[in-house]
Amino acid sequence: MAHPYSARSRAIEPFHVMALLARANELQAAGHDVIHLEIGEPDFTTAAPIVAAGQAALAAGHTRYTAARGLPALREAISGFYAQRYGLAIDPERILITPGGSGALLLASSLLVDPGKHWLLADPGYPCNRHFLRLVEGGAQLVPVGPEVNYQLTADLVERYWDKDTVGALVASPANPTGTVLGRDDLASLSKATRERHGHLVVDEIYHGLTYGMDAPSVLEVDDRAFVLNSFSKYFGMTGWRLGWLVAPPDAVADLEKLAQNLYISAPSMAQHAALACFEPETLAIFEQRRAEFARRRDYLLPALRELGFGIAVEPQGAFYLYADISAFGGDAFAFCRHFLETEHLAFTPGLDFGRHLAGHHVRFAYTQSLPRLEEAVQRIARGLKSWQG
Repeated sequence: MAHPYSARSRAIEPFHVMALLARANELQAAGHDVIHLEIGEPDFTTAAPIVAAGQAALAAGHTRYTAARGLPALREAISGFYAQRYGLAIDPERILITPGGSGALLLASSLLVDPGKHWLLADPGYPCNRHFLRLVEGGAQLVPVGPEVNYQLTADLVERYWDKDTVGALVASPANPTGTVLGRDDLASLSKATRERHGHLVVDEIYHGLTYGMDAPSVLEVDDRAFVLNSFSKYFGMTGWRLGWLVAPPDAVADLEKLAQNLYISAPSMAQHAALACFEPETLAIFEQRRAEFARRRDYLLPALRELGFGIAVEPQGAFYLYADISAFGGDAFAFCRHFLETEHLAFTPGLDFGRHLAGHHVRFAYTQSLPRLEEAVQRIARGLKSWQG
């Protein structure tokens, strides 16, 4: 009997961490103290000025659809943010407001990928990127990367892996799960390599703002025709509000608007009104305090894990993750994660969720818990390593 559902739906893999998360929630419901280092969501609630702006918007009746491209005032505010933070003059007409960064990825992949064509993606990388490509009947050419290239695509790798069906490259800076950042020269060389092959460069800048000891350059500083995905979820702390944006070349905007009209009509109205408060000085000051707190967490957890024997070859410069090699402990990453969940009630993510390249030997820790909780987590890891039989 033929399968009743589409090959497309069967080809899209689940998050493997969700099985662990379900078990973690069971343990928590049974009264155990579970430390969650598995989910890529900041532990801070949405900043008070944003919540107040959202409440005011609801009270004022701002509950109708907006234009498909988003509130003009929000697009202008984002344009102003690019001017202030990057020194860039980005026309608000080039900015589309989307339902989360995922909505921006959906628009970009729908616009740029025909059936049978593909983008180059770093492996390891965020899994939904390749799944969105499959959704539009395209594909992902996963390029194995390691510490020798900062876990990032390079112009040399683009040249080596590009083939007749390649139409672009998607990179992330800062990257999930590795936290590495692409510099201006890296972005310029990637831009040159994709342009020479008449392809598109798409850059995920969702973790911009969450960098430590440096600021990540935007690809728009070196390539005005790149497509930029961004989100209000990470630096701006609005995960559940489902709001992001896409910056596109001027000649792509009409087609993107048409796609937006058909795919989701508009991003959530209340969230857009609330997000206007993100760019006020008092709110930006809150984000910067939180950035400093994430830096403190990284600076504690990174050496602590290394001391316990985890291999972290590259110091992450951004996001809030540590991608760690567990080869010194033997065994496979999923079993390793399961062991710590069951014995120490500590949840983190197996590398299998981020690709195929050495995935069974890696895990990802999200430092999205307070320093005291991270200290407790390290104690549990040290204890759990003694009982691990890899």
